Amino acid sequence: MSDLNKQIQAAAISAMKAGEKKRLAVIRLITSSIKQIEVDERIELDDTRIIAILDKMVKQRRESSTQFKKAARDDLVKQESMEIDIIQEFLPQALSEEEIDNIVNDAINKTGAGSIKDMGKVMGLVKPQIIGRADMGEISGRIKSLLSTS
Repeated sequence: MSDLNKQIQAAAISAMKAGEKKRLAVIRLITSSIKQIEVDERIELDDTRIIAILDKMVKQRRESSTQFKKAARDDLVKQESMEIDIIQEFLPQALSEEEIDNIVNDAINKTGAGSIKDMGKVMGLVKPQIIGRADMGEISGRIKSLLSTS
């Protein structure tokens, strides 16, 4: 079992003992998502795959939250925010703007990217370094603007 998976299991146990029902429900969603893939693919997930799952869960909740804001459903926005906060506890620490800029610029230099056509190459280098640590949509937009001005 990966270290991250052990951390998630320990958090579930402590939430149970503390009687934190909402927190426990979110942690169970996480473990359920992990188990689903492990059963479907008949493998044990490593930390990298688990981080990708958590990142996807956060992204889904951000999208839902945006829709709920448009519909003026503050109760559901609050629920999504709470879930995002809990999921993010298990993700690596977020990158600073400076760290993101360094990773993106380094990838552009390594690939020799000169136009928007090279976006895939740059994203291929950037994604493994930032997954779960920054919003991929935001990074994609940043790379696009850098490549379109070159």
